[in-house]
Amino acid sequence: MSEVVTLENGQKAPNFCIDDSDGNTHDLAALNASGKTVILYFYPRDSTPGCTVQACDFRDQMSRLNNNQFIVLGVSKDSAKSHANFIEKQQLNFPLLLDEDLTLHNAYGTWRMKMNYGKEYMGCSRSTFVINPQGELIFARYNVKAKNHVDMLIRELNITE
Repeated sequence: MSEVVTLENGQKAPNFCIDDSDGNTHDLAALNASGKTVILYFYPRDSTPGCTVQACDFRDQMSRLNNNQFIVLGVSKDSAKSHANFIEKQQLNFPLLLDEDLTLHNAYGTWRMKMNYGKEYMGCSRSTFVINPQGELIFARYNVKAKNHVDMLIRELNITE
């Protein structure tokens, strides 16, 4: 197995051009060129308790994030159908990107060895990256908590009303 990437603040973010569950393409370079700051968050699975808490937290804080020119993109390895069901059921107001082949997970180093009940396995490390319009990481954190994550992010990024 190859070495897992660990990204840090100040590094250039890995570029991506990837579709969401509605078939829309999201190109980091184009988003950056439009002056947007991208919040790219990776989560293990649609419709699980922790992932639902985190997604709804982003949904509920979207007006604060939009006022500050942030674009939120969620990423998991779930299918388009699973994403669509999750978006509809939770009334999410941001896209979920398709990464069934783990290309984006591997580029950002979020597909890692995990342990549960003494068993090791590969899985998604809940992680968040904030990419400024220059394409640099201004926030890179692995193993984030689902609950109150967006409040912590807002504090870290000094987002005001």
